[in-house]
Amino acid sequence: MKKKYYAVKKGINIGIYNSWGKCEEQVKGYPQAEYKSFLTLKEAEDYLNGIENEGIVRRDKKVEDLEDGEMIAYVDGSFDKESGYYGYGAVLITKKGKEVYKGRDNKKEKSDMRNVAGEIDGSMTAMKIALERNIRTLYLYYDYAGIEKWCTEEWKRNKTETKEYNKYYNSIKDKLKVIFIKVRAHSGNKYNEEADGLAKSALKNND
Repeated sequence: MKKKYYAVKKGINIGIYNSWGKCEEQVKGYPQAEYKSFLTLKEAEDYLNGIENEGIVRRDKKVEDLEDGEMIAYVDGSFDKESGYYGYGAVLITKKGKEVYKGRDNKKEKSDMRNVAGEIDGSMTAMKIALERNIRTLYLYYDYAGIEKWCTEEWKRNKTETKEYNKYYNSIKDKLKVIFIKVRAHSGNKYNEEADGLAKSALKNND
């Protein structure tokens, strides 16, 4: 029997599992669970990353194609379980050039979300700076699916932090068009890797 990969897009824990039993644990009893089985790991990864949706390709934006009023942002998060701190890194690019941002915090309620807490902070930082710069369209590249799906309400907001993130997005979406673009973590994209490095370095110091 050929090995199968089970991808859980909507369930208790999002991810790829090597057996139906482990997959079932994540989706059984979960409202409107979404999952599929695949014969290759790449197909399972593509399903989770939304690459089977052609819209992802059309939404992509190259740095050299940026116009006035547009910004590209790459965001990532990190977490240090010993200190409880989570950090974010953000690489923001416009026609005028590149800027980088990083930060960290250790609010108990958000620390439970580990690196995802940092990625939320990075996303909100990118949105806030885009508004300050009178940007009309923000192309937001992210790792974790919830960064988009909590905003679009494809995922339930079960935590105070995800509710606040959704509330902020709804408060600015008429002023700033945010185009979400999912990228694979550690896929070799130089800006994504830079955001990852910034997020990790944010945990090492207070600057």
